[in-house]
Amino acid sequence: MKKNQISLFSGVMLALSSLIGSGWLFGAGSAAQVAGPSSIISWIIGAAIMMLIAFNYVELGTMFPESGGMSRFAEYSHGQLLGFLSAWANWVSLITLIPIEAVACVQYMSSWPWSWANWTRGFFHNGTITNEGLWAVYLFMFVFSLINFGSVKLLTRFTSLIAVFKLLIPSLTIIFLILAGFHPSNFGSSAATFMPYGTKGIFQAVTVSGIILSYDAFQTVINLAGEIEKPHKNIFRGVWISLSVTAIIYVLLEVAFIGAVEPSMLAKAGWHGVDFASPFADIAILLGLTWLSVLLYMDAFISPFGTGVTFVATSARTLMAMTKSGNVPAFLGRVNKKYKTPRYAMVWDLVLAMALVFFFRNWSELATVVSVSTFVAYATGPVAAISLRKLRPNFNRPFKSVHLKWVAPVSFVLTGLVIYWAMWPTTIEVIFVVLLGLPIYFYYQFKKKTKNFVQQFKSSIWLLTYLAFISVISYMGSNAFGGNNTFKYPWDFVIVIIASILFYIWGVKSSYDGEDLKDAEKVNKDVKVDD
Repeated sequence: MKKNQISLFSGVMLALSSLIGSGWLFGAGSAAQVAGPSSIISWIIGAAIMMLIAFNYVELGTMFPESGGMSRFAEYSHGQLLGFLSAWANWVSLITLIPIEAVACVQYMSSWPWSWANWTRGFFHNGTITNEGLWAVYLFMFVFSLINFGSVKLLTRFTSLIAVFKLLIPSLTIIFLILAGFHPSNFGSSAATFMPYGTKGIFQAVTVSGIILSYDAFQTVINLAGEIEKPHKNIFRGVWISLSVTAIIYVLLEVAFIGAVEPSMLAKAGWHGVDFASPFADIAILLGLTWLSVLLYMDAFISPFGTGVTFVATSARTLMAMTKSGNVPAFLGRVNKKYKTPRYAMVWDLVLAMALVFFFRNWSELATVVSVSTFVAYATGPVAAISLRKLRPNFNRPFKSVHLKWVAPVSFVLTGLVIYWAMWPTTIEVIFVVLLGLPIYFYYQFKKKTKNFVQQFKSSIWLLTYLAFISVISYMGSNAFGGNNTFKYPWDFVIVIIASILFYIWGVKSSYDGEDLKDAEKVNKDVKVDD
């Protein structure tokens, strides 16, 4: 293995350090409130959606093993405008994850029950980070970035240590909550009691409870592809191992949480009334597991911290990759000669992340930005994967499956549904944030005197129209998802599914053989298919 390269084990640990972040600490409680016992299905649906989406990116990532690669795939198949939209949306989601994890650290610190920690109580008030807490958030974000300033070896050693702790605490929580107080009756005795809020509650929980957000970090392996040992094999292994382990942990955590709630509490107000500030820690205290509650309060600090460190690495490499197209300042792509890390991109990300958290000091507000912007970017993955098979069937593909023919359209449809599930007006707000990047793109295209802009626009209009469609259907959809109920449930789902299939076909047909494919050929020519 070359110096500063990431092994499979380190890559998996890095991904797990991202995947098991602040979401697991309150995701189970939030999902149970929204969907009751059927929230177990919500976690399974979330995992299935992410695995199908990852299927597309594993093929693309092994074809083009470059750092920040997820910012380049759509550009190769559809030109720089679509590539920029995809990269910008993905970057917005990644940069927002940095303050999310810092806010989570500070929020949990503010609820520490020990007398010596009274000085942290002023960090959080009425659901919002205070001015005092804001300085603590900034400090955490600075440390996240500082750890990434060193070599990838330093990063992977740190995250491997954190990941072990992250795996241990959830596992202990699952085991001891089930042993100490498990009530099978909480899961219901019929379909109606298992799904007290119907199937709508299951789909709502997928997005509003942080479930999708909790699975999103599989892309850590893809974006660090240029630094992974044997990328033609280890990208596939790293993504699937980390996602599978995470899915098992999250589902079992939900089972343990549902079973541990006191039936008397449910009898009073139902699942909507189950409201814990620190779900697992509060239940551990009620069950007399004081030692476990202490570990949970510690993990409420460590898990977000580890995830924040990892996403500094991922977001910086995404921004670095965007400079290759000349649509953002070139200096952001400079790499430190000694450690091979994109320090300028890290500093820029830190500054913008600090600005974000100054205006959005609530975890939920930041999380909504992440969820929708991520899936706007993911909409291009299935289209790019199939389009590149059509444009360059002779490319080296270490991971090539016959199943992509159906996985790609299905994952595209699911992407549209997830954006819709985010509920009006979140959909239009985040889509607007994504489109705010267009003036930057137009400036650099004018500066470069681009000649093929018309072709770029023709190849991108399908996504712009799709975003407009999702905004309209979100407004007119069922009231269960924030709409005005013009299209009632489940007919709103039917409309999104049919329209998404049509937009997928349009997107694939919009690909073209341009100059960007020559860059793709350079990256792909040295890719190994077999050892």
